[in-house]
Amino acid sequence: MRMILILWVTSAVLLTGCGGSNNKIELASATGIGTASEAAPEAVPTQSKLEESESMNGNAEQIGQALKNRAYDDIYNQTSDIFRKEISLAQFREGILGYSEGVTAWKSHSQIKINDGQYNTWTDQESKKGIIAIIDTEGVITGLQLMPLESFPQTDQVQTKLAYGIPFKGEWFVFWGGQDVLSNYHYEVPSQRYAYDVFQVKAGFTYDGDATKNESYYAFGQEIVAPQSGTVVQAINDIKDNEPVGVMNEDHPAGNVVVIDHGNGEYSFLAHLQMGSVKVKVGDQVSKGDSIGLCGNSGNSSEAHLHYQVSDNKDLFEGESIRVQWEGGLNPRQGEVIAAD
Repeated sequence: MRMILILWVTSAVLLTGCGGSNNKIELASATGIGTASEAAPEAVPTQSKLEESESMNGNAEQIGQALKNRAYDDIYNQTSDIFRKEISLAQFREGILGYSEGVTAWKSHSQIKINDGQYNTWTDQESKKGIIAIIDTEGVITGLQLMPLESFPQTDQVQTKLAYGIPFKGEWFVFWGGQDVLSNYHYEVPSQRYAYDVFQVKAGFTYDGDATKNESYYAFGQEIVAPQSGTVVQAINDIKDNEPVGVMNEDHPAGNVVVIDHGNGEYSFLAHLQMGSVKVKVGDQVSKGDSIGLCGNSGNSSEAHLHYQVSDNKDLFEGESIRVQWEGGLNPRQGEVIAAD
């Protein structure tokens, strides 16, 4: 996945759909792939909201108020120099006015502050349209996206037959996860719709020290465990971890990955593992909680994290993602911390 808070850039594209076309102000980001979830045998999972800062809320509230008042020029004037070079005020007005037609209210959907970046989203009164804003530490909007929202209730209601445990130990932060595209950018793509990207976060940061080094990231080298018992049907262990951090390997999107067949047409994918850390091979039988490798930064990954999902096919791109039924009734969503003892 790509850490949008740092790496998104602005561009203007034409969005076409039912009823004609509108200008879409978009943050361009590379798609990534996620991997499996599992918990230690005796793990007692909990989940809680990551504390939000007052400064972030202030910035988000200002934009939210401007949206409510249709003060679009004020929003534009808060954007970065790069943004304004790519998108003129006239283009901005045309795009957002057309997009806002029929909207009676914008309501806050999510607010996250991480690595000195702020990710804020709003939806209209019918949750049919969304807006994403990326704000830097100075309160400057570095990216803005107008995103029509689509829901998939039929697949949202179908969960895995098995209940799965947490695939790691300790506390991890859910950056991408949930049943909507604002909370989980995978949601648009059937093969990854219910995937999760999880990181380790301390004091609002995913790293400490040199941000270009994998070893600076809290998640790098952390133990990853099997979420349920099964048979290993794929184990890749020789893909180099991306360095400097931020360089991504799109030729091998999953990077080092372990795929476990749990039966019932359910396959766990645990991807972006550290090179040389995978402890299992094809044909191995694993039990829930068994160590399968270490978290890394291999493949189409912008920094150390675990991408987890359950699919109905051992080939990630030929199957479809299934919404995970978590042990203990968990329903992890973006902005929450999952803890396993």
